[in-house]
Amino acid sequence: MQLIGLIAGNGRFPLLFARAAKQLGHRLVAVAHTGETAPELAEEVDEITWIQVGQLGRLLAAFRGAGVKQAVFVGGIRKQALLDHFAPDERGMAFLARLPHFGDDTLLRALAEELEGEGIRVVPSTLFLERLLTPPGVLTRTEPSPEQWADIDLGVRVAKAIGQWDIGQTVVVQNRIVLGVEAIEGTDATIARAGRTGAVVVKVSKPQQDLRFDVPAVGPRTVAMCAQTGVAVLALEAGKTLMLEKDELLAAANTLGLSVVGVTP
Repeated sequence: MQLIGLIAGNGRFPLLFARAAKQLGHRLVAVAHTGETAPELAEEVDEITWIQVGQLGRLLAAFRGAGVKQAVFVGGIRKQALLDHFAPDERGMAFLARLPHFGDDTLLRALAEELEGEGIRVVPSTLFLERLLTPPGVLTRTEPSPEQWADIDLGVRVAKAIGQWDIGQTVVVQNRIVLGVEAIEGTDATIARAGRTGAVVVKVSKPQQDLRFDVPAVGPRTVAMCAQTGVAVLALEAGKTLMLEKDELLAAANTLGLSVVGVTP
């Protein structure tokens, strides 16, 4: 049995991680974010502490009190949360003052260093869930057309380029024209804004992304948004994108006629 500290963000990922860890007999101590983390996580872990975004001192105190020596970052924090309910404590303020900027990668790497400075090793968030990583190839009954493969190729190149600037991970393309790029709103909202009939959505990891945290992820809600907007293809970077509730996601895609593919840049 391992004792694991779970730093929980939003979405289904923290719940899936907790259930997988518990099935293997591990003990989980969670720090969850008010307004971001699903309340039902409390039922899946052994201990839970609720904090506001930015309360680093309380996070560290919870882990020290429980004897945590290894931790995972699971689930994201919406950038909008920094505007809605950002309430850093003294330790959090000191940490933020040392950062050159607040890009995702800079912030998360620095936070990992902060934890490791306290004797808490950060381990990959895919721990126990490697089977949910996107495999290469066509994953549904419907395959992309040659024109859509060309859109996928362009989308991968554009997404990798914007990722270098720590902007986003998702682009929407049609007929070799970029219809939208992900910014503060997240993948599903990007699809809602830029998706249209016949378009291709591409989601990849950033070139500099540390896959110990902030792993790109999609789920059934992403498929539903593709269907709602008429998107024809969902292309995901193989080996680096999580398919949350994978079986449900692919079943829904097949029912809706959405092509899902794993691509290797």
